[in-house]
Amino acid sequence: MTPENMTPDLRTAAPARRHVEHFVADFSETPLQATDKVQEDQAPLSLWGEAWKNLRRQPLFLISAFLILVVVAVSLFPWLFSGIDPASEACQLANSDAGPATGHPLGFTQLGCDVYARVIFGTRSSVTVGLFTTLGVLMIGGITGALAGYYGGWVDAILARINDIFFALPLILGAIVMMQLPVFRANRTAWTLVLILVTFGWPQIARITRGAVIEVRNADFVTAARSLGVSKFGSLMRHVMPNSLAPIIVVATISLGTFIVAESTLSFLGIGLPPSVMSWGNDIQSAQASLRSNPMPLIYPAIALSITVLSFIMLGDALRDALDPKARKR
Repeated sequence: MTPENMTPDLRTAAPARRHVEHFVADFSETPLQATDKVQEDQAPLSLWGEAWKNLRRQPLFLISAFLILVVVAVSLFPWLFSGIDPASEACQLANSDAGPATGHPLGFTQLGCDVYARVIFGTRSSVTVGLFTTLGVLMIGGITGALAGYYGGWVDAILARINDIFFALPLILGAIVMMQLPVFRANRTAWTLVLILVTFGWPQIARITRGAVIEVRNADFVTAARSLGVSKFGSLMRHVMPNSLAPIIVVATISLGTFIVAESTLSFLGIGLPPSVMSWGNDIQSAQASLRSNPMPLIYPAIALSITVLSFIMLGDALRDALDPKARKR
């Protein structure tokens, strides 16, 4: 039935549309101006600039960075924090298991050595092993993971199988076995320990690097660089690796604390650094004999070890939140 054929009653029976008034707020009264305002006179921040901007407002980062700076200062300049050099001043048996005294705030060990001085001067050995192990792991694991992730194919297949072999060997167990070999047992130095820890510690960094490189290698800016004539290796070094460093730095920061614990564990077991080298692991190992009568010589280096490792873990968590856009809190 067409409108012309409709009766007047049907046309008048259709409901009329109601006019609804809509209220629209004035643009000047809304907060959208401040929210959507863009500062056109400033260049946009890079990933690292944005990360540093976020890190400066994180208490977790500030506390961990302060503690790490203190640990680094103590390891580099221990004589500024202690007037006693345990290497030159012999221990006095007359002070065996004595409590705190003037100039000796933490008391003495069973052999009459100053606990505070040994904790201060033992920082260098533990931090040195952890730092250089991390650098070695970054070098080997970073190169291996970058080549495997970027080139793929048979290169990835070979390097991935080698990575799997070493990844299946536990760090501490592998280090214990290697330190029992005569060539390493006769040369128990900090560099020997670094070499062994690097041997079993690089697979984790290699896997992280491989995954980060695979994620970046097909990005548009990498394709554009290749189309402009940049070689594969040049593209890897100039474009892929700089944009893959964020997860690698986070894992390396946390691993540094892990390697410090590994050194202390091996020294505690008597197969790490020799007893003549002051370290937190050696102090804990020597203090266990008098644990019931005088637990303080064991507790103080354990506290120093725990605070140092916790600082690096906290720093790694803060870096992860700042460098990972998905985990960043806005």
